[in-house]
Amino acid sequence: MIWIKRLGIGLVGILVLLGILLAVAYRSDLSSEAVNEKYLTPESQFIVVNGLRVHVRILGEGEPVFLLHGSFASLHTWDAWQQAMRPYYQTISLDFPGHGLTGPDSLKRYGIIDYSKLVQALAKELKLTQYHVAGNSMGGAVAMQLASDYPKNILSLNLIDAAGAPAADTLLMDSSAQKKTNSGGAWIFQVARHPIFSKLLVFCTPKFLFKMNMKQVYGDTNKVTDKVTTRYYELMLREGNRQATLDRLSQPRTSNIHFERLTMPTLILWGAEDQWIPLAQGKRLQQVLPEANLIVLDGVGHVPMEESPTETVSEYLSFLGVEVRKSYLHPSNQVAYAK
Repeated sequence: MIWIKRLGIGLVGILVLLGILLAVAYRSDLSSEAVNEKYLTPESQFIVVNGLRVHVRILGEGEPVFLLHGSFASLHTWDAWQQAMRPYYQTISLDFPGHGLTGPDSLKRYGIIDYSKLVQALAKELKLTQYHVAGNSMGGAVAMQLASDYPKNILSLNLIDAAGAPAADTLLMDSSAQKKTNSGGAWIFQVARHPIFSKLLVFCTPKFLFKMNMKQVYGDTNKVTDKVTTRYYELMLREGNRQATLDRLSQPRTSNIHFERLTMPTLILWGAEDQWIPLAQGKRLQQVLPEANLIVLDGVGHVPMEESPTETVSEYLSFLGVEVRKSYLHPSNQVAYAK
């Protein structure tokens, strides 16, 4: 029976080791007050929309442009774009429920359709009848849902490494196609949906996981700074956001995008090195939106507006009709797929 005794000792050792690892990885929530103090900007405001207190940032004057962030992100991903566009347009960014400083929604309205309704309600609150929309990743899917449901309100679309490309055999996206195209190669989505590991993420969220995540979404990992990683990390630790993320990812990823309604001018920007939503999805979007122009950014990953802000915002402003002085820009390293 010696082997049974040794087995028991081994199991106890494993349990002790797991306990130590969990204790080291444990991270408590950060209070909303503490996170607000650090990440509110001078232009930040909270606007009640559909019963939610939504963190919104509005800069500039002119025609309005909504900037919609992706999964795990916040309105801070648009920092450089909002500063660059403020002389020409009024830009409006927001933290979706379950993200950033907005925090969780008690009704768990975290779907693509929920978010599109929120943006339209915010536009109504701001008395905006028509506006441009740019969206990255999940925000791109929200932008397309918005344009599908309210086509007369949308002046133009900018889809940046957007989720939501339709399956090859249909123009009406179903939930299975949405899940397939949105997940891409992102390991964090798989972990967050796991029945056991997902529970641990609510309490055990080590920072090194976020650093790994950032290196996966950037094409040039040298651009992954500790400041950016810390921002993503601390905003996720904002009280309620981790549970909201698990609630969001456990819901069916349904949307109801009618691509034939997306006849407004459309620009598609895509990072050639995107590991989350590969370039093939961008080319698929161009196929179903034949009037759209696809620009591929060489060496760039999943968040081009954050990784390569000068180049991408200049392309977007040019698309909107603003003549940009190239002497202010870095040399371009893009490959364009003309329509």
